[in-house]
Amino acid sequence: MEERVLSDKSQFPTEEIIFSHIGDAKMFWESLFSNIHSNYPEFTEQWRYYNDSKSWLLKVTKKTKTIFWLSVHKDTFKIAFYFGDKAEPAIMACNISEVLKSQFKNGKRYGKIRSISLTINTNNDIENVLTLIETKLTVK
Repeated sequence: MEERVLSDKSQFPTEEIIFSHIGDAKMFWESLFSNIHSNYPEFTEQWRYYNDSKSWLLKVTKKTKTIFWLSVHKDTFKIAFYFGDKAEPAIMACNISEVLKSQFKNGKRYGKIRSISLTINTNNDIENVLTLIETKLTVK
């Protein structure tokens, strides 16, 4: 598991701080958020320190619907989506890797929801995130 780096409650995560931790993954960060800001201007982003994880997390939402959670790690960042059981057909039908589909299908259940988590290291990871955003928006 990657080491979370934004663990100082008193230090709000600015882009400068984030980029100092994620290193070369900065290009993936910029690509992802450029796409989100262009295609989903209604999304809001909120950083908050969570005591249970002892770190800052970014929650991306559309109105009251959480789209995904983002955590910063050494040399990368991770995105987690949570879907209800009703989303399974849409996830199995969407254009993401079989590994991610399997992660959802066989993943730990939290009541009626399961997660898909991606560590961002390639352009393909960004494509998977964008596909999952679209899936999240279409599933009720």
